[in-house]
Amino acid sequence: MRNFRILIVITIILFLILAIADTIVGIALWWYGLLFILWFLMMAIGSFSMSWKFYLNPITSHKVLRDKKIALTFDDGPNPDFTLKVLQILKDYNAKATFFCIGQHIETYPEILKAIAVDGHDIGNHSFSHDLMIDFNSTERWLQEIKQTDNSIHKITGKKATLFRPPFGVTTPKLARALKVTEHKVIGWNIRSFDTVISNPQKILKRITKRVHPGAIILLHDKQTNVLLVLEHLLQFLKEHEYQAVTINELLHDN
Repeated sequence: MRNFRILIVITIILFLILAIADTIVGIALWWYGLLFILWFLMMAIGSFSMSWKFYLNPITSHKVLRDKKIALTFDDGPNPDFTLKVLQILKDYNAKATFFCIGQHIETYPEILKAIAVDGHDIGNHSFSHDLMIDFNSTERWLQEIKQTDNSIHKITGKKATLFRPPFGVTTPKLARALKVTEHKVIGWNIRSFDTVISNPQKILKRITKRVHPGAIILLHDKQTNVLLVLEHLLQFLKEHEYQAVTINELLHDN
């Protein structure tokens, strides 16, 4: 939110400078238009880039001092075709992960969510609907989305969800206000696999492995075939390079 406020202050100062200059010497109207366009672009980029920490202060990585640990995160589940297979691969490599689940999917596949919890993985809130228009939600609607998903997670697993990841990684002032009320830790990432865009598993794997470092948070999705091949080879890579895949909560408590 600090960066958002800084942009607002800078914009107001520039507007006042333009207004004073216009009063003294007169300036073309397009200067005001240019200022508006620049302001709009910065607002848009800030919304779509979690690393800018524009409206929120998301955790995108963690400085690990003791061990070579990274956090694998999976969005958009539970998925009836892939989540259980992902769980089995993780179990084969004694790896832990964090699953950011959609409320509607949780209510449709409660047994899969329960399996995630039983295997010792973290479960985070990824909204209830993950609707394409969700970023236009009011603060009240965001609160409803978040609380409804929290309730579903607690009802099925008995655990309280303390982690939240914004759908599409987009942040807004209204979402920020809602999260101030719910007090979730907002989790981003600093290694994006683009596994929903890139179909070639080798390209996805290469994109991830060349960026891996202690404390990294990796974004994956447990909803398509390529994740199974990528995950298997990624865990092999991590084992060979003496990395440990842990939950977000374990990563954040490693000082």
